[in-house]
Amino acid sequence: MINLARTADLWWKNAVVYCLDVETFADSNGDGHGDFQGLIQRIDYLSELGVTCVWLMPFYPSPERDDGYDITDYYAVDPRLGSLGDLVEFVRTARDRGMRVIADLVVNHTSNQHPWFVSAQASRESPYRDWYIWLDEPPPDAEQGVVFPDKETSLWTYDEQAGQYYQHRFYKTEPDLNVTNSAVRDEIAKVMGFWLELGLSGFRVDAVPFLLETKGNPGGARLPDPHDYLTDLRAFLGRRRGEAIMLGEVNLPYPDTMAFFGQADGVGDQLTMCFDFIGMQAMYLSLARKDAGPLAKALTERPIPPRDCHWGMFVRNHDELTLDKLSADERAEVFAAFGPDPDMQLYGRGLRRRIPPMLDGDARRIRLVYSLLFALPGTPVLFYGEEIGMAEDLRAEGRLAVRTPMQWNPGRNGGFSTADPADLPGPIPEGRYGPGAVSVEAQRHDPDSLLSWIRLLIRRYRECPELAWGDYTVLDVDDPAVFAHRCELDGARLLAVHNLGDTPTTVHLELDGAAELTELLSDAKPAVSEDGRLTLALEPYDCRWLRG
Repeated sequence: MINLARTADLWWKNAVVYCLDVETFADSNGDGHGDFQGLIQRIDYLSELGVTCVWLMPFYPSPERDDGYDITDYYAVDPRLGSLGDLVEFVRTARDRGMRVIADLVVNHTSNQHPWFVSAQASRESPYRDWYIWLDEPPPDAEQGVVFPDKETSLWTYDEQAGQYYQHRFYKTEPDLNVTNSAVRDEIAKVMGFWLELGLSGFRVDAVPFLLETKGNPGGARLPDPHDYLTDLRAFLGRRRGEAIMLGEVNLPYPDTMAFFGQADGVGDQLTMCFDFIGMQAMYLSLARKDAGPLAKALTERPIPPRDCHWGMFVRNHDELTLDKLSADERAEVFAAFGPDPDMQLYGRGLRRRIPPMLDGDARRIRLVYSLLFALPGTPVLFYGEEIGMAEDLRAEGRLAVRTPMQWNPGRNGGFSTADPADLPGPIPEGRYGPGAVSVEAQRHDPDSLLSWIRLLIRRYRECPELAWGDYTVLDVDDPAVFAHRCELDGARLLAVHNLGDTPTTVHLELDGAAELTELLSDAKPAVSEDGRLTLALEPYDCRWLRG
């Protein structure tokens, strides 16, 4: 029997995380701008969906040169979104419904309008001068590693007032903080402590490898191993709030990502969770090829994190859908399948699309993708609007194409003030999740809607701790289009089978002793032969969860 007390103690291992932007989620007063009061009024929707942890994208004061990721004050709420009091009311109300709240921790850089940088550029004698990274001349490789190649050509920009070049991994309006300076490290801990005192249960840490990068930094000798700093932050987090987590954005190959968990042979002492970027990209390659091979290979090769650590699973996030860890030929395959128009692509490495239009509005494939999200070993992370099949708006610039307002009511822009149909994101192709079936209200009471499907998946996921906690095995299947894996924990076993192909198929699986299985996603009655073999007839894009 599974020990539910133990699984509940490490809440993040089988959480359901929901990422949202306060600015685009819910508008409380009709001014066309989302806010915390609007979010509070929609809290029961998140509770009914089954969300257990809300991840807030940046809500801090910002000049909005980078959709809020350029921060001018780490200790405040953007007044357009509300006040600190509003945030605390949201956190309290979420906890009343059994949901924790985490927030983006964006400390790789600040806005160039942050008072720290304004002071630093004004004088070499400023106490904040060394809070940023300065050089008299840019290094020879200044053009390498630019994150936004459509906007920037170098990682270094000359500042006339300062008389030096400053480093910026992202936009030139976002100068990098210098973590080799102990005062900067102390300040970051103070920022974390502030929000923990207001009730947060942790942070999604932005751009972690860049945060720890000290190559070329004149102060690098002061921090010989930057991972020591990550260890210090994790220890600080544990002292201030033992249940709190750090969910890290680390888009690196598996062996390199493992270093960000900490000690692989013990309890992880750095990031609590890391996103599985490799598995996500392999999944899209498998979907494009209708071949389970790439996904099976990635999951087979994925290392096991240290005890108490975990992988974060996602199929869509708030940035471009990055495919940068695929080869050029593999990436071209995914582009051809899901975003052949150059306007659908971004930076030559990703897609600025949401899933329904990528899959031509095919309800079967859409349901399959989300079944994979909740069945694959790890903690599922949803991006707002995924549960209702929201489409992207390619008229918006760059990544903003997937950050359009949440659509609450038919014919209105996400429940915001405008009712002009021209303001709605572009329609997705005809199908179950086509025009007229995208908003929350159009789906809320429809048992066949995508929203109902996501609710079912969440309910089943939460009922089966072995999915998140168990040991998993990728199974050999006699059809290359079928991906099957088994999760086991304390005598409980769940078998998940997904047909990525567009033709019906029948597969035969050895069950190693399981005599009875219960179908969790339908009313089917799976039959197991006396010799322990399961025969499954699968429709195109079929998905089955069987527990026994």
